[in-house]
This record gives sequence, C-alpha cells and structure tokens, in this order.
Amino acid sequence: MLELQGITLWRTDSPVFQGLSLRLTGHRVGLIGANGAGKSSLLRLLQGLLTPESGAIVFTPKGYTPAPAPEGRNPRVPRCGLVFQNPDHQILFPTVIEELCFGQLQRGTDKQTAEQNVRKLAQNYGSSDLLELATHALSEGQKQRLCILSVLADGPELLLLDEPFASLDRKATAQMLAMVSAIDQPLIMASHMLDLFQDFDELVWMDRGTVRLQGSPADVIAAYLADKD
Repeated sequence: MLELQGITLWRTDSPVFQGLSLRLTGHRVGLIGANGAGKSSLLRLLQGLLTPESGAIVFTPKGYTPAPAPEGRNPRVPRCGLVFQNPDHQILFPTVIEELCFGQLQRGTDKQTAEQNVRKLAQNYGSSDLLELATHALSEGQKQRLCILSVLADGPELLLLDEPFASLDRKATAQMLAMVSAIDQPLIMASHMLDLFQDFDELVWMDRGTVRLQGSPADVIAAYLADKD
C-alpha cells in the first residue's frame, strides 16, 4: 500500500498539487490524464526528485506492518526506480554491460559477479540480445528496455514508468509490453495509450493536479473516453 497524505507541491510560481491525497493498493497501477495533469510530477515526487512543501508519503510493503515513525522523522518511503520517457536522459555509459553493472559496482559487488547478475537479468526479460551492443547504436525501443533493466538491476521495491511506450513502433511496443508484463515488482506507469492498462489492477485519472477518478481500468477508461466526446 502506498499513500500520499495532503501533498502540496509547487514548481516555480505555480502549484502542481495542493493537498493531494491518494491511496494505492494495486500491484500494477496506471496513471492517465492530459499533458500537465501531474502524472510525471507524481512519479518524480515518489522517486525523490521533487520535494513537497507539505504532506507525507507512507509505504507499507505487502506483509509488513510499520511501527509509528519517531517524532520528527518521516514515515518510511519506498525504494523506487524511475524510468524516464526519454532514455537519452538516463543512459550514461558507452556499452550496455557498463550501464547495467554500474549500480551493483557502486554498491561493492565485484565486476565478475555484477556481470553474471545482469546477464541473468537480461535473459529473464528476453533482452540478452542487447548485452554486447554499444548504447549509441541502440534503437529507441532497445534503449527503453535497457533503462528498465538498469533500474531493475538495482532491486527497487517500486518501479515507476513515465510514458515508456512513447515514440515506439509496433514491434518495439510489443517487446516492451512483454517485458513490462513479466516484471514482478509493484509498478506505477503513466501512459496515454489506454489499451495498455487492460490487465492493470487500478487506474488513476489525473486532472490538473487532482484525482478525477480512481478505480478499475474498465470503469476509469470508459469515463475518460466519455469526457472526451
């Protein structure tokens, strides 16, 4: 369970969220809404890239009952991994192997073990074809798959996907969809492609920094499409 309690967030001179409260219990949660609705800001807030002026984020992993936070300390927040819409904003290294191993090497894993770990990870997600490639030679779809693998290699408790299917052709979309469907971690994904959410547990319609509607994908999508007519 992930809960946002009274979140207020400003960007420059404009409010993004004013007292936003949201409780998420689904294993796979989708975010929809027009550009500027607050989807990306919400994901960046969860990742810790944005700091709210007020409010709290409370995370309760499955099977875990948190003790009350000590006075003056924030409740526990999830260890998140964010995949940006533009993979070029995320990829740092010249080869796929270097990109995937970086986080583990930073945490003290030796190089041989790190490479074994990422090769197994890539195999599990049908992406072994990427391992010997240079990052500059990757297609957009391959770059997005690499970014997801790179985040998964760090073992996040919650995966955040910001428009991962944007600018992908049909083949790359099918590959990405298969990859996302195989992910075990809880995830929150923002997208304008409504058909991607059919098998999700929960869908949230964001509208100008507020929650317009939350519920099953079928119900929320029907209301969203009716509003556009």
